[in-house]
Formats: sequence, C-alpha cells, structure tokens
Amino acid sequence: MAEKSNKWPDNVPGKFYVDDQCIDCDACRTEAPKSFKRNDESGYSFVHAQPKSPEELEAAQAAMDACPVEAIGSDGEA
Repeated sequence: MAEKSNKWPDNVPGKFYVDDQCIDCDACRTEAPKSFKRNDESGYSFVHAQPKSPEELEAAQAAMDACPVEAIGSDGEA
C-alpha cells in the first residue's frame, strides 16, 4: 500500500500520488497517460496531472489497481 509520507516530490498536489516503492514498470503510464509521467533521470513514475474528467478519474483508478507493488495512493482529497 502506498504511503503518503513516502510520495515523490514530483507529484502534483491532489488525490493521487506515487510513492518511493515504484519499480518503473510502466503500468500506470499505460493505463492513464494523461495523469502519470516518468522521471527519466531517476526511473520512476509520478502524477503530473490530477484527473479532470470522469474518464481520467477512471483511468487513474485503473492505474492504481494495475500497479504491481501498490505504489499509487489515493488520499481522498480532490
């Protein structure tokens, strides 16, 4: 389970975030490319844009569900 206290500083503020357990597997970027990007220098994903539409919210949730190490969190904030 993702830990809010361990989230990457690259994450934009909001409901979704990626923490330091990310293994750079590309699942979130495949599921929700509008919300997740890769930090190429360090090799991990982060939330670069919070979902803005119901479709983007569904995709971000799918990305969270697809994460093999549960590095994506949702703290309930909009």
